[in-house]
Amino acid sequence: MEPMSAHAATHHAPPQGFIRKYVFSVDHKIIGIQYTTLSLVAAFIGMALSWAMRIHLGWPDAHIPLLSMFSPNGAPGGLMTPEYYLSLMTMHGTIMAFFVLTAAPMAGFGNFMLPIQVGAADMAFPRLNMASFWVTFVGFVLACATFFIPDGPPLSGWTAYAPLSAVGTVAGPGQGWGQNFWGLSIAVFCVASLLGALNFIVTTLDLRTKGMTLSRLPLSTWAWFINAWVSLLAFAVLLPTCLLLVLDRLGGTSFFIPAGLVINDQLQPHSGGSPLLFQHLFWFFGHPEVYIIILPAFGIVSHILPTFIRKPLVGGWKAITYAMIAVGTLSFVVWGHHMFVSGMSPFMAMVFSVPTLFITIPSVIAVLIWTFSLYRANMRFDTPMLFSLGFISLFISGGIGGFFLAQPSTDSYLHATSFVVGHFHFTMGLSAIFAAFAGFYYWFPKMWGRMMNETLGKVHFWLSFVLVYCVFMTMHLTGFAGAVRRYSAFVDDFMVPLIPTQRFISVAALLLGAAQFIFLFNAIWSRFQGPKAPDNPWGATTLEWDTTSPPPFDNFGGRQITVYHGPMEYDGEASVMQTSPEVSVAGT
Repeated sequence: MEPMSAHAATHHAPPQGFIRKYVFSVDHKIIGIQYTTLSLVAAFIGMALSWAMRIHLGWPDAHIPLLSMFSPNGAPGGLMTPEYYLSLMTMHGTIMAFFVLTAAPMAGFGNFMLPIQVGAADMAFPRLNMASFWVTFVGFVLACATFFIPDGPPLSGWTAYAPLSAVGTVAGPGQGWGQNFWGLSIAVFCVASLLGALNFIVTTLDLRTKGMTLSRLPLSTWAWFINAWVSLLAFAVLLPTCLLLVLDRLGGTSFFIPAGLVINDQLQPHSGGSPLLFQHLFWFFGHPEVYIIILPAFGIVSHILPTFIRKPLVGGWKAITYAMIAVGTLSFVVWGHHMFVSGMSPFMAMVFSVPTLFITIPSVIAVLIWTFSLYRANMRFDTPMLFSLGFISLFISGGIGGFFLAQPSTDSYLHATSFVVGHFHFTMGLSAIFAAFAGFYYWFPKMWGRMMNETLGKVHFWLSFVLVYCVFMTMHLTGFAGAVRRYSAFVDDFMVPLIPTQRFISVAALLLGAAQFIFLFNAIWSRFQGPKAPDNPWGATTLEWDTTSPPPFDNFGGRQITVYHGPMEYDGEASVMQTSPEVSVAGT
């Protein structure tokens, strides 16, 4: 399929002045860097919240002085209350799921790389692109503002289940304006995601350069394109859900609040609502959200692996692409497996259990393609390759846990335990972060024109890889033993013997967080002091490596780009750039 329009001329003039160039920029590259920077800030905030939670879980009587500065009521004298623990858990999940895992792999790297990879000068709608970032920024500010209001952040969890999230201050600390800010923050984030998804779709379909057929798109571009469709459908459901929740709280409606509800001995003035309706709406978004997070990781790793194994992936572009399409499609029919313990009928539980098992098939196909492609490969173990291999390992380990949770019988026991925490951190959390690290180390030379330090990168990888398993594989084991998630202290008789294990997890989590400062130092130091990067330091073949590092304002310096090959033209050390008219070396 040929593009609907060839390589487009620059949509807008070069920016004049610092504000237009670096702040309110319409250049997709600057916007990609803005998204990446925002995600890094959000990641370290989310990590700090997890540190506070892990210290409290390991040593419930520990005083954390900084906490009393943020919340004198939630942590008087630095001693965390159970309610404030739930508030930190809520905001950790919210910040990491939306502003890190959703924003970085898709909006950060996608904004910077997708137009270059298709041979375009910019996104289809540059001003809409600028608006999407600043709307995201407003959503992030609203989320962080909950820490500074008197009542503090909400305690309803990142899923904000009704009726706890819908009835107001009577439900507990943070359930007043903290919960209002949360609902508005996520609604605003949905608007930004919808704007971004439209831009990704139109850019991919309309602005591909001459010769860039769909079969020649890089797999990372395919992933961002598929992911944009999933985002368009999923966030379109979450947006009205958040607005209905805010209406229940502020407008006197009863979408999610049933009649006769009594909280703190107070009869709530609502009738006719359904808390389960909120769960259905949230998880109709929430399970596609898992794949909104992981599909860009599929694409990034599939894009990086051929470069460092010096041969095409087994099955070419079709196998991985069709697997990603299948995953994105099936993600909309499995949401009910999050609700097995909600009172769902056994029949409906089975209806959702079967497609939950089916969705593992395309994921397994992708894993097998990556694994078989390593056979007899001339591998280069640079830092991007290490993090790509780490992604595959974590995704497999987390995916195996999914088989337990796909069965209503075993999920009924494991659902409220730390097994689930370990599972989703492996599968969608740390897997996506490892893929994001792979992308960051891989594309850093293109984004900044400098190389990152390989030694520090490898130290960062090995510390992170080992400590991730120490933290989250141990959570699987404590979950089997019955450790209840969302508890702020393990005081029940059957959980007291698990306290030493919880302390082991806490120490490993603190070390894991500390290891990320190696990455932060490496990124900042390399940005200014790293060795100058050549235009194509990895010997790659895709279009982003056929321009300068960093690229010029219009990406290709006014050149008309013509594509002759697919993105995986590798045969050992030999490789052919997509724009080269030479004969294919890989036979693809």
